Amino acid sequence: MNIQAIMKQAQKMQKDMMTAKEEIDNMEFESTNSFVTVKGNGKKEITKITIDSESLDKDDIEMLEDIILVAVNDLNKQVDKVTEQKMGKYTQGMPGLF
Repeated sequence: MNIQAIMKQAQKMQKDMMTAKEEIDNMEFESTNSFVTVKGNGKKEITKITIDSESLDKDDIEMLEDIILVAVNDLNKQVDKVTEQKMGKYTQGMPGLF
């Protein structure tokens, strides 16, 4: 087995992985639940939260907190799903790499 060929293949794979990860990091995701919309990027950073205040009564603060929590978790699941789709071919057999 040619060690140089293996090293070259590993370097290409590493470059491809980093390109795919950068692509995911730059993607935008959005999750809407009731009157809350959460936007974020592939780094799981929340970039914007929008609340439709016309639908909100003052007594709904606790419900609003729960809705934001659900929306943020849904957004993170979207990022995880795309990451698995794009990075899975590189990380098979290596759980927890990304």
